[in-house]
Amino acid sequence: MSTICAICGLPKDLCVCESIAKESLRIIVSSEKRKFGKMYTIIEGIDGKQIDMKDLLKTFKSSFACGGTDKGGIIELQGDHKQKVKPLLAKLGFAPETIDVQ
Repeated sequence: MSTICAICGLPKDLCVCESIAKESLRIIVSSEKRKFGKMYTIIEGIDGKQIDMKDLLKTFKSSFACGGTDKGGIIELQGDHKQKVKPLLAKLGFAPETIDVQ
């Protein structure tokens, strides 16, 4: 027997909580130069309580062949990947009009 989602009350196989959360988020993608001139891509605005951050981070790291971390709801990727993040997020089900690339 499958487990029940605590939020919507549906079985985990039919749970729609994550897809609803993906459409309502405001995501900001930016890059910054840090120590020793290294570039980092910062992705903020993703709610870690509704979306599996570890799985999302793993997808980013394998797609862009880079290192990265999740620090308090903010994803940091090594390198400048600003232009690649928006298409990947749209492919994963996030609404493209809610993603701002700065």
